[in-house]
Amino acid sequence: MTIYFYTVREEYGCFSNFSPHGFELDGLYWPTSEHYFQAQKFIGTFHVEQIRLVKSPKDAAKMGRERSRPLRQDWEQVKDDVMRKAVLCKFATHADIREILLSTGSEEIVENSPIDFYWGCGADGSGKNMLGIILMEVREKLR
Repeated sequence: MTIYFYTVREEYGCFSNFSPHGFELDGLYWPTSEHYFQAQKFIGTFHVEQIRLVKSPKDAAKMGRERSRPLRQDWEQVKDDVMRKAVLCKFATHADIREILLSTGSEEIVENSPIDFYWGCGADGSGKNMLGIILMEVREKLR
């Protein structure tokens, strides 16, 4: 049985990068994994702190997508590893959601995003589902 998730209000909402499960990473506290991920696009600039301190993960995502900000040169090469690092830290930090992730056994996990064909499965299911893949990798590591 494939496990689908997308919004934080669903059964597996804690799998979303918008879920309110903060953690400490790189010496700073991050309110969500979305905050961390988006801020890493601008490492070494004041944009990191602006994104870290913004109120909601939705705002962090919006700021991270603003192309008026100077995207780091190697972003396409490092983005998967940045996501792995954030997701692992989030689930290592919070026992309650770690148990939910581990309780999925060996089931496939899919971010059921109709708009994201990289991190999710996309509207037609043909997306890469990288967030789902990373969640399954993290599940293996935490076992």
